[in-house]
Amino acid sequence: MNPLRRKNKVKSRAAAFALTVFTLVALFSRAAIPAQAQNVNTLYNFVGGGTGAQIYPNGIMAQGRDGQFYGVTQGGASKGIVYKVSSTGVFTVLHAMTQSDGVSCNGLVLGNDGNFYGTCYSGGANSFGTLFKVTPTGALTVLHNFAAVADGCSPLAPPIQATDGNFYGTTYFCGGTELGSVYKYTPAGVFSILYNFKGGSSDLQNPHGLVQGSDGNLWGMGDQGGQTSTCGGCGGVFKITPAGKETVVYTFQGGTDGQNPYTSLIQGSDGNFYGTTEGSGGSNLGTVFQLTAKGVETVLHNYSTQAQGAFPRLPLTQGPDGLLYGIATDCAGGGCAQAGLFDITTKGVYTNLYLYPIIGGNNNSLPYSPLLLSTDGTFYSVTEGGGSNQVGSFYSLGTKYAPFISLVNVRSGMIGAKVGILGQGFSSSSVVKFGGTVATAKQLTGSTFILATVPSGALTGKVTVTTGSTTLSTISSYRVMPVVSGFSPSSGPVGTAVTISGTGLTQATKVTFNNVAASFTVNSDSKITANVPTGATTGKITVTTAGGSATGSQNFTVN
Repeated sequence: MNPLRRKNKVKSRAAAFALTVFTLVALFSRAAIPAQAQNVNTLYNFVGGGTGAQIYPNGIMAQGRDGQFYGVTQGGASKGIVYKVSSTGVFTVLHAMTQSDGVSCNGLVLGNDGNFYGTCYSGGANSFGTLFKVTPTGALTVLHNFAAVADGCSPLAPPIQATDGNFYGTTYFCGGTELGSVYKYTPAGVFSILYNFKGGSSDLQNPHGLVQGSDGNLWGMGDQGGQTSTCGGCGGVFKITPAGKETVVYTFQGGTDGQNPYTSLIQGSDGNFYGTTEGSGGSNLGTVFQLTAKGVETVLHNYSTQAQGAFPRLPLTQGPDGLLYGIATDCAGGGCAQAGLFDITTKGVYTNLYLYPIIGGNNNSLPYSPLLLSTDGTFYSVTEGGGSNQVGSFYSLGTKYAPFISLVNVRSGMIGAKVGILGQGFSSSSVVKFGGTVATAKQLTGSTFILATVPSGALTGKVTVTTGSTTLSTISSYRVMPVVSGFSPSSGPVGTAVTISGTGLTQATKVTFNNVAASFTVNSDSKITANVPTGATTGKITVTTAGGSATGSQNFTVN
């Protein structure tokens, strides 16, 4: 389905559905989601009518440094609002969107600076959408007005902030080829187009959101393009380097395989990528799939009936135990049935957790926002419809998970990097450790955010925060990346002892001289002594650790 039609369809459907539900409003006065699932609870009902309207929340929510949740609505006030809401449902309007801010916005992500970043599908100075920043107090700045053909237009997802500090995102249309683009926006305010999709048999088109993989590449999906013997234009998965080199990793086959993915990927804790397709899968109701970094795809689940949700088109969320959670929106091809919350193992064991109510023949709840796993161990999200006012709700899904900590926009970094940590219960006495090594430099913001500096001697592993008798941990390991800053002497024969300087060298597992392995001794986190090996030739010195590999910039000359 064309996203412009889909965006308009979402709005018209939500508006129409508000007119169909009269007799059951009282029944759902406290819950857009009924009590059939005891751990699903409505915490706030959005308000319609008048200049203070807050209607149709949509897109990705973000957890802020203060532990609260930030998002946008499609309507209300003028062109929607930016809001924050607490885990207990205390709601605050932060900013009323205008035409110049952007229209039909796609949600928010938290930046390293504590502000939130998002995009709007349309509106702005050129009517082709905007990229914007909004502070936790609601001060909004348009960072870029998309300008169509040579620039890109109609983004469908907020940008991501990569480990290099830059923001990366996609536009669904335009970009020279009119088939979408990948863009970069630097913290200094420089906007550039990295890639224009070509479509056809050799490339994809019409991209959705991005995710940064552990390989440093940006991964995403195009819902059209690609050509196989069984399916023409069924979309696929691509990766692109931060420098703009794009590779099609997988093209969907249709039939029992999926087709037309209308969402973004996630990378699981096992290193594989996971996502959904809205089409095909045997019954033409969509799939959940797994994709290895090498492009081997496995269908984990084929939807076979709309009675339990179908047509999934939202990003998945992974729990601390590796279980994947998602929402089958069950709304495509001109009709809506009963949407549902589900979980699925990485082996494909699928469980329905909850079915949204159908009232008046419509899917009343319209769950068009993915689940956000908060650091308190609970899922939160919004529905675009439903609620006591039939214009949306904020709800929670209880879990078995304990509180944990989450790192802001990073999975790896070097010694000296500043890492934002989200959590709860922090105090000035909290102790932060990277792989068991204490970080002595840290800044506390309230009880829910710490900015810590990766210490010398830090090890690849879980990051922990201990406050009193409570220790909270990250779900995944943080990789401490090595740096080779120099070596001495710069030349010598086989057997010469060479002192290698750098950082993050404690966990060294291998040292090579122009790809020939050498014997070595780790002296400290900043020094290794290695002997020039037999067979070595003039070339680069490389150190490999548990956190990755680093190569010196100069050649070592073998005499």
